[in-house]
Amino acid sequence: MAYPTISAPYGLKPVNLIGGQVFAGSTRLMEIASGYATNIFYGDLVKRVATGTIEKDTGTTTATPCGVFLGVSFTNSSTGQVQQQQFYPASQAIATGTKIFAVVADDPDTLFQVAVVSGTTVISGVTITAIGNNATLVQNAGSSITGDSKVAILDSTGTSGTLPIRIIDVVRDTETTTPADNFPEVIVKINATMHQYNNSTGV
Repeated sequence: MAYPTISAPYGLKPVNLIGGQVFAGSTRLMEIASGYATNIFYGDLVKRVATGTIEKDTGTTTATPCGVFLGVSFTNSSTGQVQQQQFYPASQAIATGTKIFAVVADDPDTLFQVAVVSGTTVISGVTITAIGNNATLVQNAGSSITGDSKVAILDSTGTSGTLPIRIIDVVRDTETTTPADNFPEVIVKINATMHQYNNSTGV
């Protein structure tokens, strides 16, 4: 059977909740500071900061996110129109008296589908033995054309409790036969102690 080819990473995409809980695709609106100078793409991890706003979480082995970014809404300062789009463009100027709101999947029990890489954007894979292990994030720059993230996880997994991502399962639909039993996509969740809602340390 021919499986779809995974040619590049695409960030973290919410697919379900752990343990068979009802998944309604619920999200939360979170504010981005006016003029925040970093792009945030669909599928990027974000975190709360001391100002009450969110920023992109650029961590790899020590990320402490509150969720995954799924889009943004703001009032364009040039047109005065509300603009909704897939990614937040860095240093966005907004209309006076308005706010920038991100859509964030922030439930700590959310499961995400993500690609596995050997480094940067080179698709690799893991075997079934990776299930239950923890993983390092690979922070690639997203695409301003598609609006999608290119964040992935590294194919070298481990048991360290400080790593931010836990592998829950493999995606069998994209299993490769060369090499055999290789899974270029996995189902993951943000590790319990790394998620800001579960971490006892405040921002």
